[in-house]
Amino acid sequence: MQNEDAMETSLISHTLDLAALPPLTGRQKAELAALAALAESDIDTSNIPPLPDEAWTNAVRGRFYKPRKTSTTVRLDADVLAWLRSHGRGYQTRLNAISAAKCWRR
Repeated sequence: MQNEDAMETSLISHTLDLAALPPLTGRQKAELAALAALAESDIDTSNIPPLPDEAWTNAVRGRFYKPRKTSTTVRLDADVLAWLRSHGRGYQTRLNAISAAKCWRR
């Protein structure tokens, strides 16, 4: 019983606001720079077993990533909106993908 009480009182909970991360220290910046400068061949992956090609057959990109959404108003031509909606559910996601693709081409 005494051990259980000690376990309960020693638990510490932390929350991290990802929008307001603390600044990196000089040591952290130096470590990241050193890692970025490493050549692929210099990285020791001996403790990571290689995955067979079959392991990737059901892989889904971005499965656990959900970008933060913001509500906004956008003025679109009626025919553009009709075209987006004509392809079924997810027209806002398609609009987002189109605008992101356009931005990256610049």
